[in-house]
Amino acid sequence: MWRTFFEELGAKVVISSPSTKGILNKGLKHAVDEVCLPIKMAFGHIIDLAGRVDYIFLPRMVSVARREYICPKFLGLPDMIRRLDGLPPLIDVNIDLYRNKKDIFGPVKEAGRLFTESSVKIFLAFRRSLKVQKEYLRLLQLGLMPAEALAILEDRVKEPPPPCRDDLTVALIGHPYNLYDSYVSMNMIERLRSMGAKVVTAELLPEKTVREKASCLPKKLFWTLGQKMIGAAFHYLEEAGVSGMIHVAAFGCGPDSMTGELIERRARGLGMPFLNITLDEHTGEAGVVTRLEAFLDMVRWKKAETAGI
Repeated sequence: MWRTFFEELGAKVVISSPSTKGILNKGLKHAVDEVCLPIKMAFGHIIDLAGRVDYIFLPRMVSVARREYICPKFLGLPDMIRRLDGLPPLIDVNIDLYRNKKDIFGPVKEAGRLFTESSVKIFLAFRRSLKVQKEYLRLLQLGLMPAEALAILEDRVKEPPPPCRDDLTVALIGHPYNLYDSYVSMNMIERLRSMGAKVVTAELLPEKTVREKASCLPKKLFWTLGQKMIGAAFHYLEEAGVSGMIHVAAFGCGPDSMTGELIERRARGLGMPFLNITLDEHTGEAGVVTRLEAFLDMVRWKKAETAGI
C-alpha cells in the first residue's frame, strides 16, 4: 500500500535488503538489550538503508483500529532510531486511529506534502494505494502467503502457485513480522510445506471472522495484533480440517506472553496438538527443525489413531 502511495507521487521506493545475519548483527549492535527480536531486526534494516535513500519512512504506529493500540515498542521505534547517527531524515508521521479511522488522512497528507503541494494528487495516490491493499487482502484470503500475493501484484508471476498435496493442515499463529520473515522464522512456512503440511495463518482469514472469535474473551484485548492472533487461533481450533497448531513468539514480547498462554490453554482444553516456539537471536535452526519434525510426527500419529488406522 505505502509503496504504491509514494510511487504514485513520483518517488522511487527502495526497500531494505532481505533479513540476514549481517543485518541482525547491525541491529544488535545499536539496539538496547531489553527490546524484542523484531525491534532489533528493524534497527538492522533501517541502518541498511543509510546512504541509499533521501528519506526513511518509519511511521509511528499508535493505533490501526478504534479503541485499540499497537505494541508500545513499535510505537516508540522512531524515537529509538532517531538517536542513531548518519541516518537520513525520518518520515515519522503518527498513525493513530484510536478515536476515528478517518484520522488516517492527516498523516497521509503530511507524508505526501514532502513530494507535492497538490492535495488532489495526494488524495488520488492514496485512493490508488487503498485499491492495491484491497487486492492484496483478497489474494491472502484465497490462501496465498504474503510473499506470493506480492509477487502477483508486482507482476513477478502470472498465476498463483498450484495447491500442494498435503496430508494434514497446521495453523501457524504469530506476529506477521516474525512468521513471514524467512530469516527470523528460519523459513518455517516452507519447512512445514516441505514436510507435507498445509499452513494456514491469521492473515488468510477475513477480519470479521477474527474479531468475532476474539470477542469470546470475557474482556476485549486492546492490542490489535494480539486480538488478531487470539481470534485466528480460536477459529482454527474449531475448524475440523486443522490437525495441529504452532504458536510462534518473540522472546521479550510482553503481549505474546499473555496471548500465547490464552491460546495454549484453549488448545489443550480442546485436545488440539500444540507447539510453542520462542525465537530470539540465539535460537538454533537445527533445534527448531527437530521440534517441527517431532511435532508433525505426533500430529500424524494422533490423526491416524483418531481415524482408527
